[in-house]
Amino acid sequence: MLVHRVVRVMILVLLLAAAGLAVLVIGHRQPQDVPWAPLDLGDSIGLFTGRKLTALNRDPALCRAVLDRAGIAYVRLPDRDDGPTCGYRDGVRVATTGPLLIRYRPPVGISCAVAAGLATWEWQVVQPAALRHFGTRVTQIEDFGSYNCRRIGGGARPAARSGWSEHASANAIDIAGFRLADGRRIRVAADWRGTGSKAAFLRDVRDGACDLFATTLSPDYNAAHRDHLHLDQADRGAAGWRACR
Repeated sequence: MLVHRVVRVMILVLLLAAAGLAVLVIGHRQPQDVPWAPLDLGDSIGLFTGRKLTALNRDPALCRAVLDRAGIAYVRLPDRDDGPTCGYRDGVRVATTGPLLIRYRPPVGISCAVAAGLATWEWQVVQPAALRHFGTRVTQIEDFGSYNCRRIGGGARPAARSGWSEHASANAIDIAGFRLADGRRIRVAADWRGTGSKAAFLRDVRDGACDLFATTLSPDYNAAHRDHLHLDQADRGAAGWRACR
């Protein structure tokens, strides 16, 4: 009797899973709405785009192939080892040529997965938002850098209770502001609060980043992020939870 009950439950679970898969296949509108479609940075953002970008952390060779297919020029950075908790082995510096129009100031070395996310963010989020709000494109992003061997919150002492930041593996970048083609500047510190076009633009690019990065933190999160957007591709394993704050 118990065996029959277990079999019925298993069959029900399989039927529900099959039904869910059928709905996903039939109802998807974009290639990236399904988990098995190869990642293409030029595709419209879909249900699985962000998770595929984060998963590139596990396969640096695949990540570089994704950049290559998108026509993105980059330089591989030498591996860096600053102890058991700091360093990187998949760092790149992206060149502002070909399909990428935004220059980072200062130039920044980042993990390949973050570079892939930034490319999609530029094409699908940042430039459309700039055209929508200002009628012109972004030509430069001002950043606070990427690699920093430190714990979450800035501490570097071994006794600190917080875990190690994604900055400790160049798997994060802090965005401070944007410069438009006409010379105007939008800064997180000065322009986040308010109801004008600059504030609306910053919220749009923050919201779009949430679809592409494992973690997106803004001034709405806490005072430590009052002057920048923190974007990272933290690989949280099977759970895969994502943070948008």
